[in-house]
Amino acid sequence: MFRGFHSFKLRRISYNSAPAFTPSTASPFPPLESLVFKPHDPHQCTKSLQDLVDHCKSTSHCNTTLFSSSEKFESLVNRFQGSCSSEEARELHLKGIKYGFVGNLFLSNSLINIYVRIGDLGSAQKLFDEMSSRNLVTWACLISGYTQNGEPHEACVRFRDMVRAGFIPNHYAFGSALRACQESGPSGCKLGLQIHGLISKTRYGSDVVVCNVLISMYGSCLDSPNDARSVFDGIEIRNSISWNSIISVYSRRGDAISAFELFSNMLKESLGFSFRPNEYTFGSLITAACSSVDSGFCVLKQILAKVEKSGFLQDLYVGSALVSGFARFGLTDDAKKILGQMGEKNVVSMNGLMVGLVKQKQGEAAAKVFREMKDLVGTNSDSYVILLSAFPEFSALEEGRRKGREVHAHVIRTELTDSKVAIGNGLVNMYAKSGAIADACSVFELMVGKDSVSWNSLISGLDQNECFEDSSESFLRMRRTGLMPSNFTLISTLSSCASLGWIVLGEQIHCDGIKLGLDTDVSVSNALLALYAETGCLTECLKVFSLMPEYDQVSWNSVIGALSDSEASVSLAVKYFLEMMRGGWVLSRVTFINILSAVSSLSLHEVGHQIHALVLKYCLSDDTAIGNALLSCYGKCGEMNQCEKIFSRMTDTRDEVSWNSMISGYIHNELLNKAMDLVWFMMQTGQRLDSFTFATVLSACASVATLGRGMEVHACGIRACLESDVVVGSALVDMYSKCGRIDYASRFFELMPQKNVYSWNSMISGFARHGHGEKALKIFTQMKLDGQPPDHVTFVGVLSACSHVGLVEEGFEHFESMNEVYRLCPRMEHFSCMVDLLGRAGKLNKVDDFINGMPMKPNVLIWRTVLGACSRSNGRNTELGRKAAEMLMELEPQNAVNYVLLANMYASGEKWEDVAKARAAMKEAAVKKEAGCSWVTMKDGVHVFVAGDKSHHEKDSIYEKLRELNSKMREEGYIPQTKYALYDLELENKEELLSYHSEKIAVAFVLTRQSALPIRIMKNLRVCGDCHSAFGYISKIVGRQIILRDSNRFHHFQDGKCSCGDYW
Repeated sequence: MFRGFHSFKLRRISYNSAPAFTPSTASPFPPLESLVFKPHDPHQCTKSLQDLVDHCKSTSHCNTTLFSSSEKFESLVNRFQGSCSSEEARELHLKGIKYGFVGNLFLSNSLINIYVRIGDLGSAQKLFDEMSSRNLVTWACLISGYTQNGEPHEACVRFRDMVRAGFIPNHYAFGSALRACQESGPSGCKLGLQIHGLISKTRYGSDVVVCNVLISMYGSCLDSPNDARSVFDGIEIRNSISWNSIISVYSRRGDAISAFELFSNMLKESLGFSFRPNEYTFGSLITAACSSVDSGFCVLKQILAKVEKSGFLQDLYVGSALVSGFARFGLTDDAKKILGQMGEKNVVSMNGLMVGLVKQKQGEAAAKVFREMKDLVGTNSDSYVILLSAFPEFSALEEGRRKGREVHAHVIRTELTDSKVAIGNGLVNMYAKSGAIADACSVFELMVGKDSVSWNSLISGLDQNECFEDSSESFLRMRRTGLMPSNFTLISTLSSCASLGWIVLGEQIHCDGIKLGLDTDVSVSNALLALYAETGCLTECLKVFSLMPEYDQVSWNSVIGALSDSEASVSLAVKYFLEMMRGGWVLSRVTFINILSAVSSLSLHEVGHQIHALVLKYCLSDDTAIGNALLSCYGKCGEMNQCEKIFSRMTDTRDEVSWNSMISGYIHNELLNKAMDLVWFMMQTGQRLDSFTFATVLSACASVATLGRGMEVHACGIRACLESDVVVGSALVDMYSKCGRIDYASRFFELMPQKNVYSWNSMISGFARHGHGEKALKIFTQMKLDGQPPDHVTFVGVLSACSHVGLVEEGFEHFESMNEVYRLCPRMEHFSCMVDLLGRAGKLNKVDDFINGMPMKPNVLIWRTVLGACSRSNGRNTELGRKAAEMLMELEPQNAVNYVLLANMYASGEKWEDVAKARAAMKEAAVKKEAGCSWVTMKDGVHVFVAGDKSHHEKDSIYEKLRELNSKMREEGYIPQTKYALYDLELENKEELLSYHSEKIAVAFVLTRQSALPIRIMKNLRVCGDCHSAFGYISKIVGRQIILRDSNRFHHFQDGKCSCGDYW
């Protein structure tokens, strides 16, 4: 209380920090002495001793007898005017009692102020309780004391007591109480709003001191810039603190435009007053400039010019802010130049430069600054935290990790890790970002104290290092400690849940976020969008998006991406894209990549061209990722000429995805030769071929059964050292099995060093496709013993294997095990396999019961399987077939296969009138069936044949060989199975019709060439029973193996027998 008797040097603190009435600290409020003396001049800080004595004598509450010895009173005042120790406080207290000044209100207030100054709040409170009378100054001293000393809750309690005691607070009491409310968190802010209501009923509603604190409260505690601005506008006479406070509010929010508009108004208003922009003003403006991504650099340059003109470049606070600002924009040379011009430097200056370098990913440069300046300016905990964050940004990550371990050793030796939790957090973050997640976990477990940042660093690090289960478990551990998660905690944990597909835990975290009020945070909402999109919960994803109070670019990109990935909702992606454009949002590269994916799925040619035009408008055509997306889009839309134009312009920007997109486009448009030529060109030019390239080409070779091409790609894979890659290996197994070389597929499968679920599925399906049901089931057993859990695709192969060899009971056992053992819910394709199993086994009477017991409504796949089974049953159970046909005509009236199967069913039962009706219905529906054809691949190319084909240039030798084969087959006992001639003709005509089927013409053509190799024939439809029988005879007659692949499976004919055992 006696500080008012002398002048003292003030040290700067932030203008919006808590007021501290100490000799070394300036406050945004007048010093506490003015609470007692109430000077008319707000800048007055001292009073003469005589004024003090006169004031005390005129106080109505003073005991006049105590002033009989004014010399003693003056002696006490002179001696203890700057007291800053507990000993002096106690001595003054005792002398006051000794000289009879106990009841003196002024002396009691002075003692409370000294106790507050030295942090002895217990003595201050005790003296306060013992006082017989109190005034506004007494209450203000105590309230401000609790606020200064970090006990805002007690300050708020005393303020309530003051109001209950009937005192009307003055502006100093209001200011201290409001500051305490800010520091008390959300509950304190509610009281702050109530205090504001009380202030509005007093004459302090427009008081500059009170309003300055209100601005700070609304800006920092309640995040309500509009209310802060309303308070600011209500101030009658503003001072520099008012302007700095409101500018700071907008600067912290990143609203650079509003901040600089206020600064412009400040300059205009300050013309008639003595205040000018000071170091705090420029500090806030620098912060605002740094938040402006587009024009921040230019604005920062202008601020630098203004700072130089105002003479604040030498100021430590402003200079450090400028150094940090320029460094953040990558202008490290300018930052270093400013640092050199600063008259005084400290650790903050160094830290600012280091932060900027780290943000520019110049880790080595940041570490160098630390080495060069640490002895000049010293270090603090922030210095080490920033230094640790620099190591993951080293160009050589291993070197950064090694340097990080050196710093780790240093902070252990200096015991900084135990005293500063921020350094422990920095170590966890450093190790996590350097890929040493095990070290990060070790540091975390050894930390003495952990805060929410510690847990966030660990959870985020585990998520980034793909330790998703550990990340989720760490979140649960954090919740058990009682710490409240922040938005960063939820974002990382939701990311881990999305990667794991853990929708249940994700929904629980969503509920947690709602309870904590974090679900409205735009970044948390974006993480929820990603979670629901990744787990296929598109309805929930759209609901989260619709409930978001505000969006950002990521929000729109997330929902458009989610819709683009969903086949059922791709068209909605275009709708949301248009809404995003109408909303005035800037489209990013991610936006274009997502929407191009949607357009390519829909094959919307015109929309694709329009989006391409937008890409050109946004000057993003040189972006490699967008170029690749355009290649994929045009390729799926069938515009390979556009793909070739774009690809030719990507000379300097092509990557592996570009090449793969072109190859996939050629394959999608059935231009296999061009795809293969591009592969050869890639190899000749030294372009690296990745596993995706080989898998794509091998898949294409498998789809058209070009074994020769597939083997060539296999050879290329060996040269590229990709043979042991699990993706390529799985594709090779699939290719060889689909091209008829199940022996090669099996051999390669056994040699694979590593297998995944795709490898096992390819082998199981391969054996099933070739009729080796027992081998397929043996591989399935081996898969389970190897610890690889089966998936839905696995069971399609297993059930198909059972169907092809007639294992009805075993098939049902595997079907039931899906749900009971593996928790896999059977899908429509699995029910189709079971219907096929029953149909092939001739158990048509059980098919209807099985369909009626299905948990979902049968689709076209089920009914077509039923109709196919009925068409193979020689006219038995035509009622079931007719029912299946009626359902198919209703669901898919334009599919010719349905009419053909119906006609075949009637023909197999020789119901020719019904056959005619089925064909008439097909004609009426104006649908055209796919022409049956067979093809063989020879050295001179692919030769395609249709039934009765006479277009081939070697037709004479082909039909001569065909007649020869027919003659020899009859000698061996072959009898044409005329029931497969599905027309009402004479017997001779039926036999002639059967002899000219496309597969027989194809085998005759191959036999016109001299060779001992197996004959490989492909057919686009199911082989008929007569051709199947004939091929058995032919294989025996010519002594060669015949491998026939029809639309359902492979048949291997050898010495008169087929691998299917005539069960097909």
